Amino acid sequence: MSTLADRLNEIVSEGRTPDLHAVVAIRHGDVILEHYGAGQDFAWGDPLGVITFGPSTLHDVRSITKSVVGLLYGIALADGLVPETDEPLLPHFPEYSDLAADPHRSRLTVEHALTMTLGLEWNEDVPYNTVANSEIAMEIAPDRYRYVFERAIAEAPGTTWRYCGGATALLGKLIAKGSGTPLEEFARERLFEPLGIATFDWMCGNDGVPSAASGLRLATPDLARIGRLVLARGGWNARELVPPSWVDRMLTYAVTIGGWFGYGYQWYVSAISTPDGTWHPWFGALGNGGQRLDVVPDLDLVVAFAAGAYDAEDTFAMTMSVLEDVILANLEA
Repeated sequence: MSTLADRLNEIVSEGRTPDLHAVVAIRHGDVILEHYGAGQDFAWGDPLGVITFGPSTLHDVRSITKSVVGLLYGIALADGLVPETDEPLLPHFPEYSDLAADPHRSRLTVEHALTMTLGLEWNEDVPYNTVANSEIAMEIAPDRYRYVFERAIAEAPGTTWRYCGGATALLGKLIAKGSGTPLEEFARERLFEPLGIATFDWMCGNDGVPSAASGLRLATPDLARIGRLVLARGGWNARELVPPSWVDRMLTYAVTIGGWFGYGYQWYVSAISTPDGTWHPWFGALGNGGQRLDVVPDLDLVVAFAAGAYDAEDTFAMTMSVLEDVILANLEA
């Protein structure tokens, strides 16, 4: 514990982590590193001022929200509340029957949404403070779901990964519709409360609908709980919260993003190396600003980060430095 804390303090003092707000690392069920800093923070772009962070401080997790929705979909599917992954999407949105007449859009399935391979034009490569960003445009649209389905066709569905918060919005709608409860209440009852997560926020768009793509705010230790749940293949305190079969499917490499880096069902899938050159399967949830949740099963390791580098060009260099130079480089057997 002291070795990791001392090493982290070194890189903090070197100025290598200016936007690090919190990190919690858990191995073999024990906390091996827990650090909280202070800094300017925002809630979905609204300034909160300078915050001194602690174990109960809520923090935007931004697009890690998508990975939580991936877990929620598996819970809802096991209860028969949402369509199977191979089912077409538009029949479950009968209000858009005009769009279902398009043969391309009629081919869109739940799995295309889960893997972000809808084949629709979508751009989140610009800052999240402009309507040029498709997620922001969706959030202010009169009908967010029609906005998603109406995007121009870019390629055949199922062929190309294209980062798309709209895909997750569709999944969130299916969960809320199938369960008959708002998305945040389904999450509270079926995931958060069983995990012991008592406090969270889920921010909404102009239409009052919780943002399935990026609206969740969690304390960093609670984010780590979600990582531990995934590490345990959906089990928590001798109770199955998420079917293990779903966790396995969710973390299966489904589509290539680039090189070894791929995507499953709303989770990133790749591998990470330790200093001895050994590669280990890695699963991750990532969010704008350096929000990050790392799950490394071979090492029985979960690491949760909160950071404030929102809209920075390289939002993960800092967290990778902590993960590689502090944690992986100093793990005991």
